[in-house]
Amino acid sequence: MKLLKDSMILACGLAFAAFCAVPQTALAKGMTPKPGEDPDISYTVGFGKELSKTPAKRSITIPNVGEFRVLKGDFHIHTLLSDGRVWPTQRVVEADGNGLDVIAITDHIEYRIFVGGIPRKNKAGKVTNFPLLNGTENYNLSYEIAKVEADKRKLLLVRGTEITKTTMPPGHVNALFVTDVNKIAAKQDDFREMFKEAVAQGGFLLWNHPGWEAPKSGGIAKGAPTTFTDVHTEMYEKGWMHGIEAFNGKQFYPVVAKWCTDKNLAVFANSDIHPPEFDMYGVRNPLRPITLVLAKEKTLESVREAFFAKRTIGWAANMVFGQEKWVRQLFEACVEIKKESGSLIFVNRSSIPAKIKVGEKTVQLDPMSNATAQSGATAKTITVENWLVGKYKPLEVPVK
Repeated sequence: MKLLKDSMILACGLAFAAFCAVPQTALAKGMTPKPGEDPDISYTVGFGKELSKTPAKRSITIPNVGEFRVLKGDFHIHTLLSDGRVWPTQRVVEADGNGLDVIAITDHIEYRIFVGGIPRKNKAGKVTNFPLLNGTENYNLSYEIAKVEADKRKLLLVRGTEITKTTMPPGHVNALFVTDVNKIAAKQDDFREMFKEAVAQGGFLLWNHPGWEAPKSGGIAKGAPTTFTDVHTEMYEKGWMHGIEAFNGKQFYPVVAKWCTDKNLAVFANSDIHPPEFDMYGVRNPLRPITLVLAKEKTLESVREAFFAKRTIGWAANMVFGQEKWVRQLFEACVEIKKESGSLIFVNRSSIPAKIKVGEKTVQLDPMSNATAQSGATAKTITVENWLVGKYKPLEVPVK
């Protein structure tokens, strides 16, 4: 018991000593009175830098891929104007802090349980929507609110929405780069008419979380396989599907990389975030899902062009996944391979890690670092185990 008491006293003493050590840099800022100054007068002393333990903004380094800039984005985000837990401007602040370049706020059309909709009753007979704008439903409102803050921070904001059907198929589909969500919402009794309207506006349609297990809310049955149904085949053939989420929130659907390769669809890794960022991922978590967009420049027009050209790559949970032609070019831009004294030297010029198998050995190449594969210079190819170009298919890279 005495040992525990002594340990507590020691811990408290160390903590107090550490606390006392913090303000030393502030002594010159006004902690001590100036000559002739009234000792009963003092001024506010700020400890912003001393008390901050995390950077104000996450830094992500990814070199250009040929003629393309690599923009970081999240294209599935919710706010209080549907069933999210934060105001639209806060989503912009979070994205900026995460080092993102472009986002889309995609509030639901059919499911708006908080502010932002005309009051309506749910199955239990309770009113679920708070009246806004004199009862006039404006499905563009989350975009309009967020746009002001996005412009201030030079963050690109895509106008979008989520078409939310309670059956699978079709499930949930994001409509991105549309011009007026209200016109899509006006046709919400028929999902095919909604898709037609979105495409007529020049919209990009993204099939969300195809493996989400929620049969009563538009997902698949628990334990069911992730499949490309007849309805989704119809959507694809009619031009109502341009991309699919391979990663959503904290879930990965391995088969999507194969679908996107076979059907030439864009791959996405999105958060589908509803709670505050901190509650979902913590503070600027490097495992957080991000969609990498290979764009000609940082403009909405370039992002849209890249989407339709299918130049997107998913990055989440230390995995990279997508169509091989783009994943390979990204790897070649990020990682230099050199031969030296019978070994292979890997130089990573990006924030993306790589787990590289050389022969029977595996080398961990951390962000912005070097790694060596001893006696690996004779290898003809290497396997990048966490960079995927198909269902459980890692990227193979020839050694020149």
